[in-house]
Amino acid sequence: MPSTLNWGILATGGIAEHFAKALPHTETGQLVAVGSRTQKSADRFAARHGAVRAHGSYDALLADPQVEAVYIATPHPGHAEWTIKAAEAGKHILCEKPIGMNHAEAMVMIEAARRHDVFLMEAFMYRCHPQTAKLIELVKQGVIGDIRLIRASFGFKAPKDERSRLINNQLGGGAILDIGCYTVSMSRLIVGVARGDAFAEPTEVTGAAHLGPTGVDHWAVATLTFPGDVLAQVSVAVTVALDNLVEIVGSQGRLVVEKPWMCSGIEGGRSRIMVKRNNESERVVEIKTDQWLYGVEADVVAAHLDQGQAAWPAMTWADTLGNMATVDRWRASIGLEYEQEKPVNYTFTSHRRPLAVREPVSMKYGSIKGIDKRMSRIVLGTSFAWTMPRLAVIFDDYFERGGNVYDTAFVYAGGSAEKLLGHWLVNRGVRDQVVLIGKGAHTPHCRPEAVAKQLAISLDRLQTDHVDIYVLHRDDPQVPVGEFVDVLYEQQVAGRLHVYGGSNWTIDRMVAANEYASSRGIPGFTVLSNNFSLARMVRGPWEGVRAASDDNSRAWLTETQTPLLPWSSQAQGFFTDRAGPEKKDDLSLVRSWYGPDNFERRRRAFELASEKGVEPTNIALAYVLQQPFPTFAVVGPLLISETASCFEALKLALTPDEIAWLDLKG
Repeated sequence: MPSTLNWGILATGGIAEHFAKALPHTETGQLVAVGSRTQKSADRFAARHGAVRAHGSYDALLADPQVEAVYIATPHPGHAEWTIKAAEAGKHILCEKPIGMNHAEAMVMIEAARRHDVFLMEAFMYRCHPQTAKLIELVKQGVIGDIRLIRASFGFKAPKDERSRLINNQLGGGAILDIGCYTVSMSRLIVGVARGDAFAEPTEVTGAAHLGPTGVDHWAVATLTFPGDVLAQVSVAVTVALDNLVEIVGSQGRLVVEKPWMCSGIEGGRSRIMVKRNNESERVVEIKTDQWLYGVEADVVAAHLDQGQAAWPAMTWADTLGNMATVDRWRASIGLEYEQEKPVNYTFTSHRRPLAVREPVSMKYGSIKGIDKRMSRIVLGTSFAWTMPRLAVIFDDYFERGGNVYDTAFVYAGGSAEKLLGHWLVNRGVRDQVVLIGKGAHTPHCRPEAVAKQLAISLDRLQTDHVDIYVLHRDDPQVPVGEFVDVLYEQQVAGRLHVYGGSNWTIDRMVAANEYASSRGIPGFTVLSNNFSLARMVRGPWEGVRAASDDNSRAWLTETQTPLLPWSSQAQGFFTDRAGPEKKDDLSLVRSWYGPDNFERRRRAFELASEKGVEPTNIALAYVLQQPFPTFAVVGPLLISETASCFEALKLALTPDEIAWLDLKG
């Protein structure tokens, strides 16, 4: 821990006042600068709290060389932008809760801290306080037996002023986002401790709320169901006064925390945890401290700078991500989507700069005949039921890393995947910089007449006049192959697609299609998009799918140099800890990939990964990318960390002997 950590405070609202007042009472903290949107506000704040310098902009604060750590105290919508910019400036960061507007922003912020090697913690002050440490101790000791139920409330009655950040939609108002994150984080903490973990994630989140005229929740409740049928009932309000306590009910009694959020008080003092065991007299556990509530956070930051994140029970990155995911689920259950989160309004990046490729670029590129852009070897799939924030941050991150190929389909998420991708393309203005892969004519509409109809709908959803590559999503062997070629060629001539191919087609049908096209003197199938991975597909995860891992397919791909766009290129997580001979909860994994040969390939991938100091998934993806025919591996990351992991595969060079050994041929 440094003897002194020089702090800058970014923003000058009420929560910044609390932090500034606490810094002189910490072991390490020293306020050296403040930044505000106006010089006048910064000057006033600096005069009140003894800051050496007052900056009239946030950018100026981050440029101050004397500032080592920054406390982000803006309203919620500013957290992501200024955390990212602080990380880029090399500053350590304590960001007020909630860390961002949603889980998507939290991912971007954590990735920025990781990339720039700075500390980042979400500022839940109660998690750093000795009262919470004592509560954890009591739960671990089992003083009330097995945990059954948690009741956590946090609420106050603020004026119903639509300009106030508490109920202003544009400022991320509402009880769930502002203080529901406290009740959720406490519930996850207690259930996790009871189960011997740092925190636990609910299996179900069911909520209800009153939404006011601005569209945000004034008061809200939720039931969180955790593994083992442990329940948490959480309630929050910003226009109604609540009792503000935590009650933990166990098989042998209950614990009551009278002041769970403010603990012993802003300036230190006493607090109590009531232990009420069945058929016993109530016992009072008193916590006394002279530590200031907001000051303990500053000392936690100083103590863990080298680790990049706090030590539990303060908020670790994983805890923050889990908490934001649960808060998102609570909001979704009541239908609360902020105006800025709606697809048509999501015109901004998290850092509020135009989208651009970030140097240095680690992506590798290839080319496909008929496509006038170089194509990233890693392709981003879009088959999930995305929300706009999640799609935007993952798509932005992939683009900034040098990725430019996006794979979608008419049937994905009932059409919403194409719609959201279309909004992203328009909002970012990058249509001419990316390669779009579209797919259509999926069973039961795998007919030539469906191609033109579905493609027209897809283009409307995507808000573009063409896709670069169009792929038939399935094949119907009963349809003469020439009928498919003819309708695809018509769309090509009309300019609605540039090249076309087949997904889940046999090699025989591919050959037949190209022979027919040659006989007519027109282009044939340019690409194939079948499964291909280090693990051999035992049984398709969906009906009508095909792999290209067999010797015949490999030989044809190698001879013709036909580009392969392999889906499930990492075998749906088979090379992660989610899989294993004894792990059979994921029925799709078991059905599609479990078999003796694949487990041996998996074992070898883990062994080689250990030797090279990488993840087994990196080995699996590098294997796909280093075949004797062109491959553009389709990946489906749900997290930015998963995207980052995929890019690590680009750095690996596997020898022919290593590839043969992974193939069980050596």
